[in-house]
Amino acid sequence: MLTNWLIPQLAAERHDYLFQQDGAPSHWHLTVRTFLNEHLPNRWIGCTGQNDQVFCKWPPRSPDLTVCDFFLWGYVKDSLFTSLPTTVDELQEHIIATFKSVMPDMLQRVWSKLDYRIE
Repeated sequence: MLTNWLIPQLAAERHDYLFQQDGAPSHWHLTVRTFLNEHLPNRWIGCTGQNDQVFCKWPPRSPDLTVCDFFLWGYVKDSLFTSLPTTVDELQEHIIATFKSVMPDMLQRVWSKLDYRIE
């Protein structure tokens, strides 16, 4: 996914991004980190080894405190699994429509709950 889709997509669209990796064991694998060091040096966030070139390190045993983790991905998954797409194009259209359905007031309510999650 990183090689065939994400990196080409990001390179074509913009150059001012950071890539955020979480602490899942498969994302921590040396092969993944080597790839990120080669293609996104100092532009990724994640669990690291001593020689990794990261923007910042993902804290060990970190709770998922970002809005993407505790709201957005669940919202997208819930929307997608109400009616399963049958083609990749249909899946892509559904994902885009779901992201477009996120309204500013929804994000404001999520943001207001951040203090609660941190505590």
